[in-house]
This record gives sequence, structure tokens and C-alpha cells, in this order.
Amino acid sequence: MTKAPPNAKGLFVWLWWGYLWKHRWLLAIALIFMAIEGSMFGLLSYMMKPMFDQVFVGGNAGALWWVGLVIFGSFLVRATASVVQKVLLTRISEETVGDIRNDLLRHLMTLDGSFHQAHGPGYLMQRVEGDVGQISKVWRIIITGAGRDVIALVSLFAVALGIDWHWTLVALVGAPLMVLPSILVQRYVRGNARKARDIAAGLSVRLNEVFHGIVPVKLNRLEDYQAARYRKLTDDRITAETRSALGQSSIPGLIDIMAGIGFLGVLFYGGSEIIAGTKTVGDFMAFFTAIALAFEPLRRLGAVSGSWQIAAASIERLKELLDTVPDLRDPPSPRPAPEAVPEVVLDNVTLRYGDQPVLRGASFVAEARKTTALVGASGAGKSTVFNLLTRLVDPEGGRVEIGGVPVQDMRLSDLRGLFSVVSQEALLFDESLRDNILLGRKDVTEERLEQVLEAAHVADFLPRLEGGLDAQVGPRGSSLSGGQRQRVAIARAILRDTPILLLDEATSALDVQSEAVVQAALDRLAQGRTTLVIAHRLSTVRHADKIVVMDQGRVVEEGTHDALLERNGAYARLHAMQFAES
Repeated sequence: MTKAPPNAKGLFVWLWWGYLWKHRWLLAIALIFMAIEGSMFGLLSYMMKPMFDQVFVGGNAGALWWVGLVIFGSFLVRATASVVQKVLLTRISEETVGDIRNDLLRHLMTLDGSFHQAHGPGYLMQRVEGDVGQISKVWRIIITGAGRDVIALVSLFAVALGIDWHWTLVALVGAPLMVLPSILVQRYVRGNARKARDIAAGLSVRLNEVFHGIVPVKLNRLEDYQAARYRKLTDDRITAETRSALGQSSIPGLIDIMAGIGFLGVLFYGGSEIIAGTKTVGDFMAFFTAIALAFEPLRRLGAVSGSWQIAAASIERLKELLDTVPDLRDPPSPRPAPEAVPEVVLDNVTLRYGDQPVLRGASFVAEARKTTALVGASGAGKSTVFNLLTRLVDPEGGRVEIGGVPVQDMRLSDLRGLFSVVSQEALLFDESLRDNILLGRKDVTEERLEQVLEAAHVADFLPRLEGGLDAQVGPRGSSLSGGQRQRVAIARAILRDTPILLLDEATSALDVQSEAVVQAALDRLAQGRTTLVIAHRLSTVRHADKIVVMDQGRVVEEGTHDALLERNGAYARLHAMQFAES
């Protein structure tokens, strides 16, 4: 798996151009209302001057009415603008987060099998849900508060500068003291936030392992061991989150210190000018109100800065995933997939996983419209052959061809469109039986569906399901038996109607009665197709047109069942071993 070059534009620029730009007009409208809301803070502070100078000190009753109405109006306008901008920004937020989540899922599904072997489901689920959820949480804080607070600060400092720029400089005398500590704190927050997200991914992996392996956990009395592992990760996450929270809370604390220094300076400097008669009480109250109101948005913006560091850690992790590109890609000039039912050729194919050789010059031909069985001990390379045919992995040497076309010369979608796969464990989704068979296809008529149900023997158990085709099958098809799940997988394969059929231990986990029913459906499905079968039980492939015997990545024998028994070689030994076991 390779990485795309890092994007020098920065995380926010990437987020803006990738996801926010298309919402620019809604954002512009929201910003207008945000500006209206924020500017009301400045108006409110400015109204302190006529309130004190004309009403409280001057005793002007007429001024009381218009000052009161302006202040009430500012609150009314602020409330209305707040509602409008929050609704707009929430809509933008949800659509943006949804787009990121969908893009990430689509991208992860394009990555190679090696990537998914290196990163378990729990880890990837945490990235899709946890990291994106963290961005959503922080994004809400930022968009619903940061813009308003920035505009409020501008309006409040405009009022303060308009009253006396000397006072404003005195109020901000502590600001330079914040710069270096703030930079250090932000780095501290981001580092610990990223560590916390990594640990959260580890927690998801642990949960996934425990819940998917709950039976072995119980049988091996691993409850305490697994709980201790989970507790250790939980403690590590608590430490990282606590440190991150410490950093986040430090920035508002620094602002409070700055505010204290500024207020003290303004009190002495401004107070001396009022005593001297060069400034009025109204001037001081308007200025004091503006500065007092300004420090609260400053505190919130300081907290937002810490929140952005947390979001940035999640965005970095997501961007790393989105920048990961698959090694197996479409060729620059793809050739069309064969239209006729093709033969399959492996010629001197070699492959290794890491330092471990998996295939060592494997060669065989699976003839068109015939059944070829792959047999051999575990680790012989049988499943790897299927992975090569469907291009889940590329060979290091040799060639893999379908209908005379190398698999690397076809588009991945065209290549995989040639195959239907029925494996030992049929993957069913937590949807209705109908949805699990159709898999999103809208072009299947009820008549065609009934034919498929009959051919796959799904119709045999359908009356026993409450709701029939609309019955929910549960997570991973848990409400169906193994044989029933296999028949659903066969129904899918019949609907796909592809020229090549791959059967991977399709009946090995079934009882005798279920195996007979499923095998009958598979035999019907294989008619007229190029069929490759991986089988552990040799009794299921004795009628295959060709049996290919594999051992340690090599093809050591091939022929019919009877011919291989007469040869008294590797196949005969496997057969004798299974016969003795039975």
C-alpha cells in the first residue's frame, strides 16, 4: 500500500476545498446572520455611553425611551440571527460529515486485501465513526460559535478604539505574554488528541475480537485476560484525554490572566482620567462593557483553538486513509472482458506473502464450461488461486489469463463481473431476505425471483419464515441456519448469471441433509459455466471433469478422480487418509 504525497495546503484548506466549497452560498448567508448577531455585542456596549451620560447622570427622560428600545431591539435581532445561522450551519455540518463518512467508506472498499489484513474491522470502524464523529462534534462548536465570536470581537474592539485607543492598548498589555504558551499548548493538545484517537481505535479492535470470538473466549476462560487488556487501553485513553483536556482548559486560563492584567491597567489609567475630568463615566462604562464582553468571546475562541487541535488530529488520521492508494488498479488501456464462457489459465505462477512462498510455479488449465476442483492440504495455495483470479492479489511471476486475456489487462469491475462466488461462510446483511438476495438490483421481476428461489432451494424453507421474503435475517444472517444461508448465496449467484463460478468449501460446514440439498443446487448452477471448486472433502468433487492436486504451492497432479486413484500418487494418499478417518 502506498501513500499519496502530503497535501501542503493544510488540513483546513483540504477540508474547505474538498467538502465545504459546494456549500459556499449557504455559508455566506449564515455568515451574514452571524455578523449581525456578533455586531449586536458592539451595539450593546456602545449604548452604555448614552445610558450613563444622558439618562443616569444627565437625567434625560426622553433618552431613556430610545436607549431602552435600541437595547431591546439589539437583543431581538441577535436572537433571530442566532436561530437562522445555527440552523443553516447545522445543515452544512451534517452534510459535510456525511460526505466525509461516505467518501471514506467508498475509499476503504477500494483498498487492497493486504490493507484490510493489516487493519482490522474494529480499527476501520473507529476511523469511519469515531474520527468523523469527533470532527462533527468539534465542527459544531467551531461553526456555531467561532464566527460569531470573531465578529463580536471586531465590533467590541471597534467601540473600544472609538472611545480611547490608549485605553485599548492598556487593556491588551498582557496579550504578548500569551503567544508562546498558546503555541506550545496547541501542539500539546494535538499530540495527545491523536494519541487518544489511536487508542480509541485499539479499543474498537479489542471489542471486535472479543465479540466475534466470544465462544473461544469462554471455552478458554479468557474473560479476565481480555478484560485486563481492555482495561489497560482504557487507562491509557483516560490519561491521553485528561492531558488533552488540561491543554484545552489552559488557553482560556491564559486569557483570564491577560484579562486581569488589562482590567487592572484600565481601572487605574481610566479612573485617573475620569477624576481629572477628561473622560466621562459614560465613556468608561461603554469601554469597560466592550472589553468585558470581548474577553468572554476570547475565552471561547481559546477553547475553540484547543478543540480545533483535537479535530485536526482526527482530520490528519482520516486524510492519511484517503491518501492511501491501492496497489491494484485499473490498467491505463484496459482490454474488454471475454464475452464467451472462458477457460482459465495459470502458467508458472509464483507468489509470496512477505518472506513466505505461497505459489511456486503453479500451472493448470480450467477448461470452459467444465468443473475443475482444487484439492490439497491446508496451505497448499488453493484459496490464493481464487484471489489471483479475482485480482485481490497480483502474482510475482507467471501469468493468469481468463479467455486469453491477462487479468491485469482488464478493469477490476469487468474482471470481477465474470465471477460468482459461493464460499464456506455466506455473508448476509442485517436486512430482509429479499434484500439479501437482490443486493440492490431493481431489474428482477417477481417471476424471475420465484424461479431463482426454486432453483436455489430457498423456496423449501421460505414458508417457515415469518414474513417470507420480507423476514429480517439478523446480523450476519443469524436467524438462518448454515444450509439456509448457503442457499441464499446460491440464489445470489444464479441472479448474477456470470460465466465463471467459484465454490470455496461451499458445503464443508453443513450436515449431511443440508449438504445434499445445497450440492444439488450447486450442480444445477454449475451447468454451462466454467466452475472452479475448492474442496476439503474429496467425496464432493469425485465427479469433477478435472481434479488439480496442490501441495506447498505447486500442482503435483491433475486428472479425473478414477485416473488419479489409479496413479496411486498424492491424490490417492489424500483419498486413503480421508477414507480411513471416515
